[in-house]
Amino acid sequence: MNPKMSALRKKAMALPLLPGVYIMHAADGEIIYIGKAKALKNRVSQYFGSQNNHPEKVRRMVSNVDDFEYIITDSEFEALILECSLIKQHTPKYNILLKDDKGYSYIRVSPGDWSKLSYVLQKKDDGAEYIGPYKSSFYVKSAVEEANKIFMLPTCSRSFPRDFRKGRPCLNYHIKQCMAPCTGRVKLADYRESLHQALGFLKGGSSNSIKQLTAQMEEAAENLEFERAARIRDKIRAVKRMGDKQKVVANKVLDEDVIASFSNDGKTCFQVFRFEGGRLFDRESFIFDSGDEQSDAEEFLISYYTLRGDVPKNIALGNPLDGLDDVARWLSEKRGGKVNLTVPQRGEQAQLAAMCRSNAAEALAQQKGATVREYSVLEELREILGLDNIPEYIESYDISNLAGTENVAGMIVYKNGKPLKSAYKKFKIKGFDGQDDYASMAEVLTRRFTEYYNAEEADEGFGKLPDLILLDGGRGQVAAVKEVFAKMNISVPLFGLVKDDKHRTRAVTGDGGEIAINSRRQLFAFLSKMQDEVHRFAIGYHHQRRKNATFKSSLTTIDGVGEVRAKALLKYFRTIDNISKADLEELKNAPKMTKDTALAVYKYFHPDKE
Repeated sequence: MNPKMSALRKKAMALPLLPGVYIMHAADGEIIYIGKAKALKNRVSQYFGSQNNHPEKVRRMVSNVDDFEYIITDSEFEALILECSLIKQHTPKYNILLKDDKGYSYIRVSPGDWSKLSYVLQKKDDGAEYIGPYKSSFYVKSAVEEANKIFMLPTCSRSFPRDFRKGRPCLNYHIKQCMAPCTGRVKLADYRESLHQALGFLKGGSSNSIKQLTAQMEEAAENLEFERAARIRDKIRAVKRMGDKQKVVANKVLDEDVIASFSNDGKTCFQVFRFEGGRLFDRESFIFDSGDEQSDAEEFLISYYTLRGDVPKNIALGNPLDGLDDVARWLSEKRGGKVNLTVPQRGEQAQLAAMCRSNAAEALAQQKGATVREYSVLEELREILGLDNIPEYIESYDISNLAGTENVAGMIVYKNGKPLKSAYKKFKIKGFDGQDDYASMAEVLTRRFTEYYNAEEADEGFGKLPDLILLDGGRGQVAAVKEVFAKMNISVPLFGLVKDDKHRTRAVTGDGGEIAINSRRQLFAFLSKMQDEVHRFAIGYHHQRRKNATFKSSLTTIDGVGEVRAKALLKYFRTIDNISKADLEELKNAPKMTKDTALAVYKYFHPDKE
C-alpha cells in the first residue's frame, strides 16, 4: 500500500467541489495519470479511500502516486478539452494511449502474363503494379480475397507457365474458387479477361463491376459466344452474393462508426466497426488493462479520434457513457459539424452495437485461448449465479464409493470453458470408514485448501484460488463445505449441481434455493457435461481402487504373500492373469519373492500340477 495514502486522502478531501483536471505525479515527478472531474473533491478522494473496490490497474496507479495537483475550470467541457491537451502533451503511462501503427496497404498485381492479385503493406521495386495506398488494411485484404474467389484467380505459390501440368489442382479448383491454370487447359485470353474484371471490381466497387460485367455478357450473347456469356453470368451472380454478405446491414446505415467494449479479468477490449455507404470497410481492435469502466470509455473515444483525425457524422456506442454530451460536443468541434453520439437501445443500430460487442468479447476470448461461444456460456453462468466476474477457472468435485468401501473423490478443472486435465486431482477419503458423502466432501475441500495455504506457487495447482466451485450434490454437500470455508477463511463462490431421478443435471443450488437451468440450453449442456465428466473421473478412480483391492485380496490369501509382496507382484506382472500364467522360474525371479513363496503362488494357480 502507498505509505502516503493518509496524507493524499487528507489533501483530496480539501479540494473544491468544482470541475477541473487532476494530475497524478510519481516520486520522481513524472506525470503518471491525468483525469477530469465534475467535482474534484469527490473524484480524487475516491482514489485514496478503500482499495478493495478498485480494479487492479487503478490500484497499481494509486500505489505509485507521490503527489497530485489540480486545475479548476469553468465547466466539465472545459475540463475535457484541457484533459485532452495535457494527455497529448505528457502521454501518462496509466492513461489509454493508442498508437497509429496501421500504415498503408496496397493491391499488388504481379508481373508477367499470368499475373496474380495479392495485398501487401509495402511497395517494392519488383516490376509489379501497385494500386493504392489504402488506409484500411482490413478493406484491402477482404476486397482482394473476394476478388480472387469471385473471378476464380489462383492464390497458390505456383508460377505460370513454368508449373503447367506439374501437379494436381488444389482444393480451390474443386470448390469452384479457382480456374486452375496449373492444368494447362486455361487460355491466356480467358485468364487475362478474368484478371481485368477482378481489377474493375476492386477499383469500381460491386455496383460498377456488375454494370460492366452485364454489358460484357450481353455483348458475348449477341456475338453468339454463349459459353463466355455463361461464365460472365456466373461472375455477376457471385458479385451479387458477395455484395449481400458485405452489406451486413441495411442501406440506411450510411457513414458511421460503431464502438463497443467487453471487459473481464482486468482486461478490456474496444472494438470499432467503420461503415461507409452501408458497407463495413474497416474494423479495429484494442486490448489493454481495465480501469474505471466509465473513464476507460471516455478516454478511449478521445484517444481514438485524436489519433484518427476524421470523425464521422454518426457514432453508435454499445456501452453507456456518463459524459456523453461533453464528448459529443468535443467531437462536433473536431469535425466542424454536428456529431450524433448515441447509445441505441432497439432496432438495427442496437443490433450493430451488440454485434460489435460480441466481436470485442471474441477478441478478448481469443487472447485468453477460448472461443466466444465458451465465453458466452461462462457469461451466462456468471449472470445466473450472480457472480462478480466471469468464472474462468472452475473446480468441480464428486464422491464415489460402494456401500462405504473404497471411499474416494475426484476433482476436475475447467479453464476458459474447457477441461484442464493436467489439473485434475484424486482423493482417497482417510478421515473415517463407511459412507458419509457430506463428511467426505468436507474432508476433501479441507485438504484442498490446506494445500492452498501451504503452496509455494500462487498461480499453479492447489496454489490457485478458483473463480467458482461446483459440488455434485444438493444443499447438504454445500452446507458441509460452507462450514469448511468459514473455518479456513476461504471466499470462493460455491454451488451444488442437482440431478433428477434419471441422473441428469436439473438445477444449481446454493444458499438461496435451487436455480433451474433446463430452459437455458447452452448452460444446461455445459453444466451437464461438466457433471458427467467429474462423475466419470471419480467413479473411474473408485473402480481402479476396487480392482486393485480385489487383486491384492486374492493374492494375500496365499501363504507367504502379504500386502507388500502382493503389490510388488502386481507391479511386476501388471495383472493377475499374467501372474497365473507365469512359470515357477519367472515367479522366483520376481521382486521380493523367495523360492518357497514362488512355489506357493504357483501351486495356488496350478493346483492340478505336481
